[in-house]
Amino acid sequence: MKFYKIVFFAALFLSAAHAFGQSSAELKRRRDKLNEELDQLNHELEANQNNKKMNLKQLNLLKAQISLRTSKIATINSEIGLLNNQIQESNNTVHTLQGQLDQLKKEYAAMVLFAYHNRSSYNQLMFVFASEDFNQAYKRMKYLQQFGSYRERQAESIRGTQNELHNKIDELDKTKKNKNDLLADQEKEKANLGKAKKDEDDVLSELSRQQGQLKQQQRDKQNKISDMNRAINAAIRREVEEARRKAEEEARKREAAEAAKAKAEGRAVEPSTVKRITKTSTTSEILNATPEAAKLSNDFLGNKGRLPWPVTNGGITQGFGMYTSGGIRNDNKGVDIRTNEGASVRAVFNGEVNGVTNIGGTYFVLVKHGEYFTVYSNLRTVAVSKGQKVSTKQILGTVATDSDSGMSIAHFELWKGSDAVNPAAWLTPN
Repeated sequence: MKFYKIVFFAALFLSAAHAFGQSSAELKRRRDKLNEELDQLNHELEANQNNKKMNLKQLNLLKAQISLRTSKIATINSEIGLLNNQIQESNNTVHTLQGQLDQLKKEYAAMVLFAYHNRSSYNQLMFVFASEDFNQAYKRMKYLQQFGSYRERQAESIRGTQNELHNKIDELDKTKKNKNDLLADQEKEKANLGKAKKDEDDVLSELSRQQGQLKQQQRDKQNKISDMNRAINAAIRREVEEARRKAEEEARKREAAEAAKAKAEGRAVEPSTVKRITKTSTTSEILNATPEAAKLSNDFLGNKGRLPWPVTNGGITQGFGMYTSGGIRNDNKGVDIRTNEGASVRAVFNGEVNGVTNIGGTYFVLVKHGEYFTVYSNLRTVAVSKGQKVSTKQILGTVATDSDSGMSIAHFELWKGSDAVNPAAWLTPN
C-alpha cells in the first residue's frame, strides 16, 4: 500500500505542476508583451523629450506608460501568488515524501532484522518442516520467496522516494529563486512607476499654462464623440425600423399567400403560427426576425471572450464608461486602443457594413452582426462600403494619428441593439 500511496502523491503533484505551468506561462507571455510595449513607449518618450516644450503627446505617452507599468506590477503580483502556491505545495510534498521515506526505512529495517535472525538455511528449512501438512508447507515456502521479493521492492521504493525528494527540493529552490527575481523586478517597476507619475505631474504643471488651449482640444474631442454617438444611434434606429418594415411586409405576404391557398382549396384560413412583429416587439425580436439574423446573433454571442482584436498590435488606454479628462467629463461607449501609426483596423466577426460616416475629418464604420453592431472609428482611410459583406479579420481601413497628441488611437464599440456594452469582455484576453 505504501508504494501505491507514493505513486498517487507523485501523480497528484505532477498534475498540479502541469496546471501551474500553464498559468505561469500565460502570465509570463503577458509580462513579456507588456515589456515590449513599454520599450516602444520609452523610445517614443525619449524622442519626444528632445522637444524642450512640454506637449500633449508627452502627457499621453506618460499616461500610457503609467497604465502599462501598473498592469505589469499587477501581472507580477499574480505570478508571485502562483509561485507562493507552488512553494506551499512543494513544501507539503517534501514533508509527505520525507514522512513516507522515514516509514519505508523503518519497515525495511524491521525486515532486515527479521532476515538476520532467520539468515541460515537451517532455520528456513525448520520453518517449512514444522508445517502441519503439505499445503501449509507450500504456503510457507511461497511466503519466504515473496518476502525476499518484497524486501527488494521496498529497497527500490526507498531509492525512488529519495530521488523524488531530492528533485522536489531542487525544484523548490528554483521556484524560490524565480520568486526573488520577480520581487526584484517588481521593486524596479514600482520605482519606475513613481518616476513616471512625477514626470506626469511635471508635464501637467507645465501644460497648465496652456490650459485654455487644452480645454478647447478636449471640448472639440467631446463634440466629435457626441456627433459620432448621435450618428451611431440614428443608424441603429434606421436599421431597426428597416428590419421592422421588412418583417411586417414578409408577414403580410405570407398571410396573403396562405389566404389565397385556403380560398383555392375551399377551406377556412387557419391562424398563422409565426409570431408577428408588432409595435410592442422588442429591438431584439425585430433584429432577429429572420432565421439568418437569429443564427448570426447566436454565433456572435457564442464567441464572447474570443473575438479577435480590431488591431493586431495595441493596448487599451481608455476603458468603457465615464471618465474625466482635462476637467471635462466624458462617457466612453467603447474602448480606445493605442496602436501603431497607419495600423490596419479589421472586423472582429462576420457581418454586413451598415454604414460609413465621416465625422470631423475621420471615418467610422458600423458593421451589423444580427442584433449586434460593432463600431470602428478614428479611421484615416476606409476600405469597405455600405451593404458590403465582411468576414472576420477583414481590413476595414487604417487608423488616423491625432495631430495634437501624436497618438494613433483606434476606437472600438460594441452594441446590442440600441445599448452599448463593454467590448473588453468580448475580446480575446490580450
